[in-house]
Amino acid sequence: MNNIVLIIILQLIYVPFLTLRTIFLVKNVTFLAAIFGMIEMLIYVFGLSLVFSGDQSILAMVVYAVGFGLGIFLGAKIERKLAIGYVYTTINTQQRNEKLIQFLRSEGFAVTTFIGEGRDSERYKYEILTKRNRETELFKIVEQFEPNAFIISYEPKSFRGGFLVARMKQR
Repeated sequence: MNNIVLIIILQLIYVPFLTLRTIFLVKNVTFLAAIFGMIEMLIYVFGLSLVFSGDQSILAMVVYAVGFGLGIFLGAKIERKLAIGYVYTTINTQQRNEKLIQFLRSEGFAVTTFIGEGRDSERYKYEILTKRNRETELFKIVEQFEPNAFIISYEPKSFRGGFLVARMKQR
C-alpha cells in the first residue's frame, strides 16, 4: 500500500515537471528545460519501477494513470500562476480614450495608438506588449475604462529592439 501512495505522489511531481519542461522548450529556455527533463526522467523511471515491481500491478497501473491525470491538472495550474512569457494585446475602441492611455502608461504599460477605418466610423487601436503575468490586470483596467472595447491578445514567439524590451526586463 505504501507503493501505491508513493506512485501517486511521484506522478503529482513528475507530470508538472513534464508540463514545465515543455513550456520552457517552447519559450526557448533550454537550460531550465534540460534540468527539468533530467529530474523528470529520474522520477519517471522510479515511478514505473514501482508500478511493475509489486504484487498489485493492476491497482498500481490505475493509480499511475489517475496520478498522471491529476498531475496534468496541477501542472496547468502551476503554469498559469507562473505565466511565463509575454502577451501582445490589441484593444479597439470607438473613441480615443486619453484617460485609459494615460492610466495604462502610468501603470507601466507601453501603449502605441493607431486610428483605423471601421465599417461605420473611425476606430482607435491600442497595442500593448507586456509580461503574461500582467494580462489579467491589463484586461481589468481596460474593462474599467472601456467596457465595450474589443480586446484580443497573442503570445509572440519572438521580438527584439525598442525601448520596451529593456524596460520590461527591469520590472
